[in-house]
Formats: sequence, structure tokens, C-alpha cells
Amino acid sequence: MDDLSELRGLRDRIFAEVQKVIVGQDETIEIMLVALLAQGHVLLEGVPGTAKTLMVRTLAAALDLSFGRVQFTPDLMPSDILGTNVFDFRNGTFHLTKGPIFTELLLADEINRAPAKTQSALLEAMQERQVSIDGTRHELSSNFTVFATQNPVEQEGTYPLPEAQLDRFLMKILVGYPTADEEDRILAMAGVAVGSVNVERAGIDPVASADELSRMRALAAGVRVEDSVRMYIRDLMRATRETPMILLGAGPRAGVHLSVASRWFAALDGRDFVTPDDVQRALHPVIDHRLVLAPEVELDGLGPAEVIDRISTGVEVPR
Repeated sequence: MDDLSELRGLRDRIFAEVQKVIVGQDETIEIMLVALLAQGHVLLEGVPGTAKTLMVRTLAAALDLSFGRVQFTPDLMPSDILGTNVFDFRNGTFHLTKGPIFTELLLADEINRAPAKTQSALLEAMQERQVSIDGTRHELSSNFTVFATQNPVEQEGTYPLPEAQLDRFLMKILVGYPTADEEDRILAMAGVAVGSVNVERAGIDPVASADELSRMRALAAGVRVEDSVRMYIRDLMRATRETPMILLGAGPRAGVHLSVASRWFAALDGRDFVTPDDVQRALHPVIDHRLVLAPEVELDGLGPAEVIDRISTGVEVPR
């Protein structure tokens, strides 16, 4: 328990640094931290200007991790992400020119603007933390995490992510508008130029190293999931497959991801056991983006979140 209180202290220090730049979005930042520690990946969905890019850059600075960004466009090629072997005429050999994927926190901006072939270039990296270039495998950092963004409104000229790729994301976060008080604070912080906030000049102090992140992951390995909570997760997953409201329910990987995320929510709260509240907190970010709703449900104006809420009320919550 004392070890996990150290992990909670790390979370508090990270928040203190991130809040030097980011106003509000506490839940979003904690979910991003959960995904990073769980070695998962995140899909950020929100309209432009809601600080999605800035949150990733600031988190990288607070954790002293390298940051890379790729702007996805219809003409983007896989080699633009992975890199390519270039022939050196001076010594007659090839050498690898690494692409932006060779980083720790990668922002895949507007991922749904690139065609499927380019989107799939991320699959191996996301699943195995390695890339293959001309038949040679190259390892990526153990901290390699993809934060992909997409605009929920502007769909013209986009290529929706297929279910197989959506399932690779541990969580999806809906990044909303700030509250009125938060927007007042944002406006009060505004300078005299329209450029984005300079994270380097914001005084962000790194509060953890890569070694410390590895040690924290080892600490959280002791968080236990009791049988009753594990069966609760199982019943939630099965309920998504048994309702006529959903054509494609959550698969076994979704259940594993829900268990992992729940354990990290407990760990960051300083507890060595998972409660049903942890499961419910992780439920929407982990499950919503994996579901395919029945057409009549969508015609009724219901989204995945509303359907999950209805289904979960019929699943008994363990005491």
C-alpha cells in the first residue's frame, strides 16, 4: 500500500506540472496517464482547439519523454511514418533514415484523413512496439504510446478507422469544451500572439524518468482483481453481445483491456484492489469505440455511451 501511495504521489506531481499549461481536462489527463502506464494507446476525439495536441506535448515534457507528431493527410505514405533505407553513394551502403514513429509519445493528428494502407502502418507498432522496414525489424521504446486524434464533425475526405484498428486502442476519450470558469481562465492566460503555447517556456519540470515509469509499472502489478469483480467485467462484456441493440459487441480483448484499465485507476488512487467503481470509470473509454450499433438504434439517436448505460443497469454490481 505504501508503494502505491508513491504512485499516487507521482500522479499528483504530474498533474501539478500539466496544470501549468492545461486548464481543466483533469479526467482526460488521468485517462491518458492510465493508458501510458498500461502501455496502451489512446484515440482523442474532439473539435479543433480543445488542446488535444497541447495535452500530449505537456505530458511528454512532465515525464521527460520524447515527443513526435505526424499530420495525417490523404497523400501520406507508410514510409513517411516509419522511415526508409537511403543509399549512401560515398560508401556504397544503405542506412536507415528513421521516421517520426521512432519516439516515445507519438501524436497521430487527424488519423482518419489518411488511407487504410497508411493507417495500417501503425498497427504493428501499436501491437508489438516494433516496425518492419525492408524486412528488418526495429524495436521501439517500451514507453511508445500513440495518441491519435480525429474530428467528430468534419467527415468529408476521411477514411473511418476499421473495427480491427479501433480495437487496438486501449481507450477513446471524448475531449469536450471547457466550462465557463475554465474558459475565463484560458482567456486570462492568453498572450498577444495566436501561436500555440510554448511548453518549453512554461516551466514544466520533469517529475519522472523512464526508469521510474518502469518501476511504477512493477508496483502496480500487485493490484488484485477479486473474483466477484472479474465476473462483473465478464458479465458486462457478455451483455454487449447478447442485446439486439448492438450488432458487434465487445470481444475478449476488450474485457482484458477493461480489467487492465480498472487496475490502473485503482493504483493511481493508491489502492491495491479494484472496486466496481473503478470498472465503471473505465467502462466508457475502453468499450464505447469497439461497438457497432444496430441501425435502428442509431436512427433513434442513441450513441454507444447511452446504449452501454442501458445495458450496464441490467448487470448485477458486486458488493
